[in-house]
Amino acid sequence: MVNRCSAVRIAAYISLPLKQSWRMGVSIAANPIGIAAMIPTPGPTMSATTDEFFVDAEGWLPEVRQLRSPHVDARPIGTSIDVLVIHHISLPPGEFVGDGVERLFMGTLDASAHSSFEPLAGVRVSAHFLIRRDGSITQFAACGARAWHAGESRFLDRQRCNDFSIGIELEGTGDIPYDADQYRALVRLIHSLQRVYPLVWIVGHSDISPGRKTDPGASFDWNRLHTDLGSGRLVRPF
Repeated sequence: MVNRCSAVRIAAYISLPLKQSWRMGVSIAANPIGIAAMIPTPGPTMSATTDEFFVDAEGWLPEVRQLRSPHVDARPIGTSIDVLVIHHISLPPGEFVGDGVERLFMGTLDASAHSSFEPLAGVRVSAHFLIRRDGSITQFAACGARAWHAGESRFLDRQRCNDFSIGIELEGTGDIPYDADQYRALVRLIHSLQRVYPLVWIVGHSDISPGRKTDPGASFDWNRLHTDLGSGRLVRPF
């Protein structure tokens, strides 16, 4: 896993300004060819704690609520799952009650139940996880499977981000501050996934689908997440 390696070299063909990465003591330097990041282990590696979720061989977390979405398929053979994508969602928009999001991901949303649902008729989407305002987590897809959360997307030199990412939806709108319970649940979830998958990068949906998506929005506190992850920090190269 990345957080146990003494160094990981990651090269991506994109021009970016010099900036501090999300992993302690690392800079990402730009040049005409691309960027390269050396990611050393920042002191002691993250160790297993009883606060982390168990992740089974398929990528299910038995300790969280599970609703198995039909909107999943297989990842390309040999794909390395190294990116986390953070989203926001609420149905109806701005309302944090009810089961609209769950029904959307399960393919059972009644498009006639609310005017805001009408554009979603026939839409087939999912995410691996949903974190509600109270911090409760529902899993809709095994992490080893490809959930349909990113759509048309590009991360550095790679397209079709669903192939190599895990999608986490936060119940929210992007302009209302997220709840402290959501940040705590997100950190616990990320730490748990890092023990199983070679996660290096973390992005918002807006980072990989600019102009098309805005989530998780201005109200998401990236600096707070950066601090709370501690030695388990990931790189957000935007």
